[in-house]
Amino acid sequence: MSIQTVAQTEAIGGSASRRVLRRLGHTARLAQRQPLGTVGLLVCLVALAASVFAPWIQRYDMNAGSAVERLQSPSASHWFGTDDQGRDLFSRIVNGARVSLYVAFFSIALGTTSGYLLGVVSSYLGGWVDMILQRIMDTMLALPPILMALAMVAVLGAGVDKIIAAISIVYLPRAARISYGVVLSLKANVYVDAAKVIGASPMRIILRHVLPNALAPYIILASVSLGSAILLEASLSFLGLGVPPPHPSWGGMLAGATQRYALGAPWMVIAPGAAIMVLVMAFNFFGDALRDLGDPRLRGR
Repeated sequence: MSIQTVAQTEAIGGSASRRVLRRLGHTARLAQRQPLGTVGLLVCLVALAASVFAPWIQRYDMNAGSAVERLQSPSASHWFGTDDQGRDLFSRIVNGARVSLYVAFFSIALGTTSGYLLGVVSSYLGGWVDMILQRIMDTMLALPPILMALAMVAVLGAGVDKIIAAISIVYLPRAARISYGVVLSLKANVYVDAAKVIGASPMRIILRHVLPNALAPYIILASVSLGSAILLEASLSFLGLGVPPPHPSWGGMLAGATQRYALGAPWMVIAPGAAIMVLVMAFNFFGDALRDLGDPRLRGR
């Protein structure tokens, strides 16, 4: 290898190292500006990793009970204690994270994406399409989220997939209303007028010019809605209309514990309640940080 080749290789390696250091420094500055958002992101990543690797993290079978070990307080053998059937609460909490995140991610992906696309089409096309879609969205927004979710579950029935469909319908009108306002502002931009002048079709303008510029609000909305979707799923499970057994659900674990063992075995209430609280707060912190970073008025704060 010639001296020139060695020098070029060293220069390429040095530039790559400098790029990595610059990115690390940028990430560190972002973390310093948004400490709560960074903590929220780390908690979300830990919960996601725990849900993915739950079969290897759990210490016992989540559904294996033991009459001898029922209602044991937290100890070295059972970190979160055991429930009234002798099942290890830590194993059920870890597997419950898998259920909660699965329902939350898919319901938000389905509901937010569908609502966002409906809002884009309604705002851009206008006319009778806009009037019909927005009146439907207004009707759906008039109902509280929990009542709409209860109505959808009553119609669709129990099951994980049906719970996802019910929760996604709850978040559909909210996404549609937000995207409606975003597209109204984008329609007034010069590049949209230029695309119309050269003869671009409405579908092409939406796909090439409107949707890419409306992507940032979509990501922020989805991240903020994840925490409330987890809370909504836990509420439905608490009422006995959520994820059916034998799947462990944090809301279902709370329902059985609070009725009979809130005083005698408080760890049965504390463990799932703390899991819901920490994960919902983490998603809210992360979503708020994304919103602040995406808002030019708040970037220098």
